[in-house]
This record gives sequence, C-alpha cells and structure tokens, in this order.
Amino acid sequence: MNLKGHHCHIPEHHIPLFSHAPKLKMKGDNSDSLLLKLEAPTRDAISRVRFAPHSNNLLISSWDSSLRLYDVDASLLRLEAPSEAPLLDCYFHDEAVAFSAASDGLIRRYDLDSGIIDTIGGHDDIATCIGYSSETCQLITGGFDKKLLLWDIRMEKAVSCLRSVAAEIDSMSVLGFSLTVGIEASVQVFDLRKFDAAVPSKEPFSGTHLRCVSSIPYAEGFAAGSVDGRVALQISDSSGSNDNGYIFRCHPKSKQGKHHLTPVNDIAFSPMITGAFVTGDNEGYVTIWDAKNRKRLIELLKYPNSVASLSYNHDGQLMAVASSHTYKEAKKTGERLIFIHSVYNVDVGSTSGI
Repeated sequence: MNLKGHHCHIPEHHIPLFSHAPKLKMKGDNSDSLLLKLEAPTRDAISRVRFAPHSNNLLISSWDSSLRLYDVDASLLRLEAPSEAPLLDCYFHDEAVAFSAASDGLIRRYDLDSGIIDTIGGHDDIATCIGYSSETCQLITGGFDKKLLLWDIRMEKAVSCLRSVAAEIDSMSVLGFSLTVGIEASVQVFDLRKFDAAVPSKEPFSGTHLRCVSSIPYAEGFAAGSVDGRVALQISDSSGSNDNGYIFRCHPKSKQGKHHLTPVNDIAFSPMITGAFVTGDNEGYVTIWDAKNRKRLIELLKYPNSVASLSYNHDGQLMAVASSHTYKEAKKTGERLIFIHSVYNVDVGSTSGI
C-alpha cells in the first residue's frame, strides 16, 4: 500500500513524558548519570532508538507499528506516526526526514515537520535493517528476502539497486562509503562505490551466529556481537591485506555460581572518545569499554528488561538506552523504558583506539 499523502499525528500540546534527574557525572552508577527516563514510550517492544545527526531529537521505532520523535532537551513528544505493520528499524536522513523498515517489507519516509508519510518501495519479505550514507546520498535497506537494496532518494521516485546475499540479513551498519552486514555467522563489508564487487565473508566467532554489527568510526573495520556474549573487533590495515583485532567474552553472567551466556543485542561507538564503545545485552546490562586497553570502564546497574538498542547523540555526551523485550528471546513481557544518560565525563584514561 502506498501511503503518500498520509499524515501522522503531531501533538498539539506537547505533554512531558519524562521523569527528570539532576545532571551528574557518570561514575559507574545509573543514578549518577541519569538525566531522563521515558516511561512506557511505546505500546509494544522497542526495536530501535537513534539520535538525530545534529540535535538531541530521538527517533524510536516499535513493534506497535508507530514511529515516534522525542525532543530530549525539552522532554517532549514531537511526533507519533502510525503505520500498518510493526517497525523493525529506523534511521534519520537529516533533521527533517526519517525512514523506517517494517515487517510488511515496506520502506516508509517521514517528513518530521509536516507529518506526511509516503512509501518509497519495499522488500519481498520482512525488512529488517535500514541505514543512510550521506557520502553517496543513498538509503540502504536489508531484509529476510536475502536482498540489499540501495535507494537514491534524490530522485523524485527512488530507484533501487539490488544485491543478493546468501541468507536473511540480521543486522547492518552504514558509515561513510562502508556497509557492514551481519548474515547468520558471517560479516560482509561492502564499499558502496563498488557495490557490485565481490567481498569476502568473515566469521568472527567461527560459526556462532551474530546478533549485531557496528562500523568502527575511527578506522576501517567493524565490531560484532554474538548470541553467546562475545564481541569481536576487527580492523583492516591501509592495504586491506591484513586484519587485526581481538575477541573477548564481555557478557557472561553468573547464576548459582555458574556462568551462562547472554546475547549482545547492540554495540555503539562514542563519537567523542576514540576507542570507547558501549554494549548492551539480553539480561539488561550496559557496559562501556576501552578498545585500546581491552578493559571494561563502567558497567551500569542492571536495567529492568533486555537492552534492545543503544544510541549516542551527535557529540557523544548523551547515551540513550532502550530497555525492552526484543522478540528474539522467550521473554516477551516487562516494562518498556528509555533512559537518557550523561556520559560526558567517562574516565577513559589514554584511550585512543586499538
């Protein structure tokens, strides 16, 4: 269904939905760093939170089929845009336009000022992932139809470029000209300037399935999180002939004196501090890491539900944590909350990359 001309809801009276906390420095305790808590922000599981490119507006996609835009600075709901299918991912094009990927396969565009929604196209199955490259002016989407689609959104009618892959696309990360894709147990990194070129598949966990991937912003490489609680960081040298990096088990949790494994649901790199990144797991733990020194900096107190998504704001001083079930685990109940933390004073010592 083409939704061109459909309008989403822009609240006439912006009702604050956040509870406030004083602005304090992060010391390894959620209460020290918590600025805002958004209670019951959606009617179903949260699939993604993303900060805007240049502001503290926060985009939220949900299994309740709605896309929401929150103004974190003002603690206000700016927009709620319903659709006909659960939303699995969302992404900002710029401050005024956003996109979503949905279970009906459709890719929707949202004018965040006017509230108008239109459909630019779709996949033949569930659309799982979405990203945007400002360098190529292309929207990139992936889905369970085993296809990567590139959309030139400068055209009046977006034109897609197709690339088929071996299996369903589980996760994706776009940074500059680089497209990192997680497919079952493998990672493929595409150059958007040479999208048709063959690329090798890498298995960072030797057959164990991935849960998430993230491009490394300060180097040519990626981080991947596994279903068994490991994170792999892999960086290519300038020639592309050699890779270096490491794997560590970051989220093994102890129950009755024994370790059990919990999936790493999301990874985000700090735009402010080279080498600092954060992971969130299925048990509700968020940890900030020093990549160079391969050590844990801070583990926040356990959240009430799984960590579904993480996002830093544009200057790296704020971090959003979505605490929600994910439909990737048996537990499909519990609170849905979004926490906004101040991370401007994390002590990373001499962190400067791997």
